[in-house]
Amino acid sequence: MSIRPLLRTRAALVLVLAALLAACGGGGTVPYPGVQPRALDPSFATRKAVAYSPYRTSVAPGSTPAETVTTSEIAQDLNLLVQGGFGLIRLFDCQTDASQPAGGSAEMILQTIQANNLDLKVQLGIYLQHGNEAYNQAQIARAIQLANTYSSIVLAVSVGNENMVSWSFNPIDPATMAGYITKVRSAVTQPVTADDNWLFYSGTDSKNPNVVLDTLDFVSIHSYPMTDTVTSPGSWNWQQTGVAAPQRAAAMMNAAIAWAQTNYATVRSYLDSNGYKRLPMTIGETGWKALATDAETQRASPINQAMYYQGLSNWSASTALPSKPVAIFYFEAFDEPWKGSDDGWGLFNANRQARCVVQALYPSSLSAGGDCATADALYYVPASGNPTITASRYTVLANTPVAGEARPTEAIAWTGFNSPATAFAGSTNTTSPPGDPGNSEQITPAPQNAAPMFGWGMIAYLPTTSDDLSNFLGTGSLNFSIKSTYPGKIQVGFLTGSTTANTAVQAYIVLDPSTAQYGYVNDGNWHAVSIPISAIAANATPAYGQPASATLNLAQVTQPFTVADLYATTGKTSGSPGYGSTTTFYVDDIYWSK
Repeated sequence: MSIRPLLRTRAALVLVLAALLAACGGGGTVPYPGVQPRALDPSFATRKAVAYSPYRTSVAPGSTPAETVTTSEIAQDLNLLVQGGFGLIRLFDCQTDASQPAGGSAEMILQTIQANNLDLKVQLGIYLQHGNEAYNQAQIARAIQLANTYSSIVLAVSVGNENMVSWSFNPIDPATMAGYITKVRSAVTQPVTADDNWLFYSGTDSKNPNVVLDTLDFVSIHSYPMTDTVTSPGSWNWQQTGVAAPQRAAAMMNAAIAWAQTNYATVRSYLDSNGYKRLPMTIGETGWKALATDAETQRASPINQAMYYQGLSNWSASTALPSKPVAIFYFEAFDEPWKGSDDGWGLFNANRQARCVVQALYPSSLSAGGDCATADALYYVPASGNPTITASRYTVLANTPVAGEARPTEAIAWTGFNSPATAFAGSTNTTSPPGDPGNSEQITPAPQNAAPMFGWGMIAYLPTTSDDLSNFLGTGSLNFSIKSTYPGKIQVGFLTGSTTANTAVQAYIVLDPSTAQYGYVNDGNWHAVSIPISAIAANATPAYGQPASATLNLAQVTQPFTVADLYATTGKTSGSPGYGSTTTFYVDDIYWSK
């Protein structure tokens, strides 16, 4: 694991969550602040809800040329949803391009509902961009116009999407968001919310939610137990190794539902204890992947997806308010290939074929096929060691395949050091190096400046196994491309062994951009970096909390790439350039070679 163990302090977490759950539902004594909430339409509580976006191809929205979304495609989608009993859809933006009307696909969707008299209601979305005020004001203006023009269809408006949680890749300051919400709310009659990850609204994130809560009519949270198994693997026990196989699959999915319920209860408790008891809650996004498109092996499948959906339905049907959300918007209706590693959530695939979760609602001709028996659900199986990699290239991250290369035994996952995480990563198509066009990994530091963690770190790791890279020690190199203006020195390297076995050893080397060391320069352009494995290995030390007996073992590489800035090592002190920096940078084309 990393210099700070990825496995969270579970005992402390359990105690905190238990206290929060015990408090859930209790009335606060704080006078009610903020606006007088507008009531949610009763159909929020009775209609099946789902997130919907019409894009079908791998072309990202806003690209040139853009995907042209047609009215007939939208009509096909909406009729499928109505046929399956869905009556409430969440839209994400009012974005426009040259191929679409002024309201973008949102207006086309609303027009189609109205023209065909479809029994569908809408929560309209407003997409916001960090640092682009002209764009944000245009989105707001279009959303206000659409909400008023289609007031019989639009039941609520959501401002922004995951902009305020501390790890957001598209951050909007809560006070700025409150201003946007107030502007929208003053110009529409519908209730208004701001969709964000549950952590932001829980009172446990680094940002205080109250300035936003004061402007809302209801709270809409996002809860993704599956994503947490990758980005915060100690947050809940997804492996359920204490349960024998194959019953482990059901235990895993029950635990996933329990974690979503805990997310909800944590926020509900915060609202009730801080004067916001009258604010109702929805879950604006939650889901389970049918396909492992990132690092979700041994859990992402159409059967597991169906089990998660059924668990949500059981929660909603068997629990009374306020111990459940008013509505749960399932994410999402259809796969969106343009999302790359974040694809695979759809109830339907991109070809509009129904997966296990909804197959019973449609004719067999619309089925995506496959075995949907619960007995065939995936479950965690601890991995054993893997054979030695003999290829001359071991590719951690690259879009373009190279003949003869080896890839990691399982999909690489990214997560930050420590808890809460000190850095966040996400695939982006905004920039990529000349030699490997396509997506790159965007890394945003979120440094901690208090004991025991001073600085930040990001790791690319194998979630359940390790790879034998011992053949790279003698003449091998660690190579990557980086685009950065991050101030001062950084560290890169890898880690072998595991903290659970007390064998974790870190090997990092400091790169100084002022000397273009190993090719690293932080001038905002792409640069190729190549470092001898032997030079990195020379700095090997037991990872944080590991015994002195732990030794470097390239036959068991669990983190083949790490980038960090631990201030004690890079020489940063309070007030010096780079100390506390959150400057975003990009990495790509990461590979070991010999």
